[in-house]
Amino acid sequence: MKRAAFSLLFAFFAIIAFAQNPTVVDLSQTRHGPEKGTLVIIGGGTVTDEIWDRFIDLAGGKDARIVVITNASGDEDLHSGTIRTLVERLGADRVTRMHLQTIDEANDDKNLTALRQATGVYFTGGRQWRIAEVYLNTKVHRELFALLDRGGVIAGSSAGASIQGSLLWRGDTRGAQHLIGDHTQGLGFLKLSAIDQHILVRNRQHDLDAFIKAAPEFIGIGIDESTAIVVQKDVFEVIGKSYVAVHQAGRDKFFFLRKGQKYDLKNHKVLQ
Repeated sequence: MKRAAFSLLFAFFAIIAFAQNPTVVDLSQTRHGPEKGTLVIIGGGTVTDEIWDRFIDLAGGKDARIVVITNASGDEDLHSGTIRTLVERLGADRVTRMHLQTIDEANDDKNLTALRQATGVYFTGGRQWRIAEVYLNTKVHRELFALLDRGGVIAGSSAGASIQGSLLWRGDTRGAQHLIGDHTQGLGFLKLSAIDQHILVRNRQHDLDAFIKAAPEFIGIGIDESTAIVVQKDVFEVIGKSYVAVHQAGRDKFFFLRKGQKYDLKNHKVLQ
């Protein structure tokens, strides 16, 4: 196991050396979570009414303005159901789709208006590297941090969950079976983290173990389908139907949290 962990860490640093330059993140009192605003990180599958309600409420309820970023699917129409769900709850004038094609477009001020007016952003599922290829280290990326700074909410399911971490878990263009691949930098809303999804449905609950042992400054979070964590500062709460696995340094094995439980990311303890 030690040899496997060392090999994984070596591969991580070998790849990260050739990755894009990291986005500068302001110093924060928090270790992992955002200083301001909220993250809703969903493990894929069916997004329950409870999760939708929490996301919309955090974004301002009936006054919410949501931008849905659909790049992960590779097809603008694949996640029309997400758009339809939000439109039904909020109205068409409060939901905007973003599906830019290039880094140049993501750096063009004319494409930032909706983000600057948004109270919430939602990343749909698919392949997380597609999000990184267009938005990482761009003006769109900076506007997403600005959204959090003004108290907004960023949510995402499946690929839209993993992209919120700082290490992009399963970010390889060859397939999701490659845990650390040719895209290694996430958008970093949850700092020093690697986020996995669909963990019980796809038997992935052990996959983060070796990486966290090799890189103990990181937190590993695996989220099952129809389940989410709601992160504010350095505390998250579990909502939804299934379980969340926490992989942290100093533990031989991950542990599960269920709906209603809270976890202190800074002090590494379950809050009763």
